[in-house]
Amino acid sequence: MHVRRILAVAGLALALSGCGIRATEVPTDFGGAPSRVPCSLNQPDLSSQDEHGVPVQVFLLCGSSLVTVDREVRVPDGSADAKRRVTVAQGLLDQLAETPSAAEKEAGYTTYVRGGMSVWGPRAGDPDDTLRLSTSPPQLTSYALAQIVCTLSDSAAAEGDGSVILGGPGTEELRRYECTDAVRNAPSGTRPPSTEVASG
Repeated sequence: MHVRRILAVAGLALALSGCGIRATEVPTDFGGAPSRVPCSLNQPDLSSQDEHGVPVQVFLLCGSSLVTVDREVRVPDGSADAKRRVTVAQGLLDQLAETPSAAEKEAGYTTYVRGGMSVWGPRAGDPDDTLRLSTSPPQLTSYALAQIVCTLSDSAAAEGDGSVILGGPGTEELRRYECTDAVRNAPSGTRPPSTEVASG
């Protein structure tokens, strides 16, 4: 019986070595090697931010969904409400267009918003909370539009109802875009829903 057991162990060792796997007497655990948690960041200390900075959140892409990241936007003291809204909106666009930090990249974050985009307030006849982009919203990719809509609609640049009125530099119609759960969860295949807004 003892000889049989030795032969069985030897046979198993030979079979394993033939497959390129070394036999071992030490128990092994092959579960969950990576220690990094995707889409998880150590949030910055907001108490150390510049006194002229406003804490904001922007939506970056991580995996297949949109996730918020804490950032800061500088707003001059004494800005009128209308100017403040546009200043915040421009700061948010600039933050969205920034290359993610090393920590953000390591956690899997990326952005599809390109730099150089500008934003203005309403023209004559536009609703007061209109934001006009230098790139027409329909020309943006679904990812970029979702990032912009979700970021702006959740900020001081909008009315705080989960939507934002956007237009472009031309004469195309204004539309009210919404940031929905479907958009946040699957921005690749779900463009933000929108409805036409009348302008003068």
